[in-house]
Amino acid sequence: MTHTPPDTSATPKIEYYFSIGSPWAYIGLAPFTALAAQHGVEVQAFPISLIEENGGIYVRNRPEARRAYWLKDLHRWAAHRGKVLNMNRNGLADPTPAALLVIAAQQQGLDGLALARALQEAFWERAENIGDLAISAAIADRLGLPGATLAAQAGSASVEAQWQANYERARAAGVFGVPSFLYQGTLYWGQDSLPFLGHHLRTGQPLA
Repeated sequence: MTHTPPDTSATPKIEYYFSIGSPWAYIGLAPFTALAAQHGVEVQAFPISLIEENGGIYVRNRPEARRAYWLKDLHRWAAHRGKVLNMNRNGLADPTPAALLVIAAQQQGLDGLALARALQEAFWERAENIGDLAISAAIADRLGLPGATLAAQAGSASVEAQWQANYERARAAGVFGVPSFLYQGTLYWGQDSLPFLGHHLRTGQPLA
């Protein structure tokens, strides 16, 4: 991607593309938000699904050798980040409804990223079935957010339209996997790319 000079007239922004159902997004969220806060950069969060048109590949569709390495590397990085992963997925629904709950919070001007963090913790640490909106709404309630109201809005046309708009925005930006970070026209994929994003934030220039 080409480098765009920073806009000095406003707070710089990072576009953050992520999925509630991505363990990589979960283990990378805390260091990412700390990095953004350190440099005074605003995070614009966009919940999305994997973009297969751009080359994203679901783990279930990868060869066994690659799946095995993916799992080992995931636990290695989780240990490095000080995170616990509960990989018991039995009986858990698709967490997409939880992503729609986050969008509903964003549309009400609430802290969608804090809600995303809590939902990811529930899903990846405690294997809670956040695909059930009643469970996700209860998590929102514990944050002091109006869980029932958000759950009702999650099925609205405006939330569905935003979900689709997020996807199209990410696709146009060249995003294929999550998490991805777009800063000043440069795209960084994966939580392991945070050191490169950090360099860009410190120096105002991408490393390469």
